[in-house]
Amino acid sequence: MNSIFLRVSRGFAAGAAMVLAMPPAQAAEPVTQNVVRPYSDLADLAESAPLVILAEIRTVIPLNPPVAGQASARFYVEARGLEALRGVMPAGQELRYLADVALDAKGKPVIGKKARVLLFSRAVAGGNGEIQLVAADAQWAWDAALDARVRAVLADFSSPAVPPRITGISMALYQQGDLAGEGETQIFLNTANGAPAAIIVQHKAAQPVRWTVSFSEVVDASGQPPAAETPTWYRLACFLPPMLPPAANVGETQEAKDHALGDYLLVLRELGPCGRTQAK
Repeated sequence: MNSIFLRVSRGFAAGAAMVLAMPPAQAAEPVTQNVVRPYSDLADLAESAPLVILAEIRTVIPLNPPVAGQASARFYVEARGLEALRGVMPAGQELRYLADVALDAKGKPVIGKKARVLLFSRAVAGGNGEIQLVAADAQWAWDAALDARVRAVLADFSSPAVPPRITGISMALYQQGDLAGEGETQIFLNTANGAPAAIIVQHKAAQPVRWTVSFSEVVDASGQPPAAETPTWYRLACFLPPMLPPAANVGETQEAKDHALGDYLLVLRELGPCGRTQAK
């Protein structure tokens, strides 16, 4: 995920110096009210934001006057921190940051003074309340349902049992079984920390094809596919390549390679789309 660096000096409103490096506002959808956020967006931010804050906005100042019909604008925001869902932040701390915010038909920000927001961010060293949002859409309008989902996802990705990130596919091999209609494809995955990971697809006569994934040395082929909207599902649905790399398909015959490719595509279909909407 591309980081967005937002740093605002204490005296910004009076015209003090500011450092800002941020993609254009249209690079990601600005925050809006009542948007159902996909699990993949939550998971992306849960992994990249060391500081997640529930805050109440106090001041919203546009960096430039909004233009008629403009969908969003960049604002300097001052807010009061209410709670740190992740990381350390003293209650009541005054926060300062920049954010792209959607505009209503009158050119006013849809999130204004006294609104509650969730901020996916990192602290600025020595910034005394200055924070950096980790993505262009890393300020989200708060509601109780979203709050519960964010807390659950943060807990999932803070667990030592969370699977490692998938970085690619090292090998895929289909082996014919002893009986007609039987066989197995083993797809070995590369991971960010070097831990073993593999997808196993089994074919048995007169039975539906079944598959599972393992993130350990011991592959349990009797397992089930991961449930949707879980860390394991996210690792696969959002990071497996859309096609099996030909160089990784090492079957001895073209028929074996075709079986392995077909099994890989079956896994992708059953996982379904990642659903990510934010810039990654």
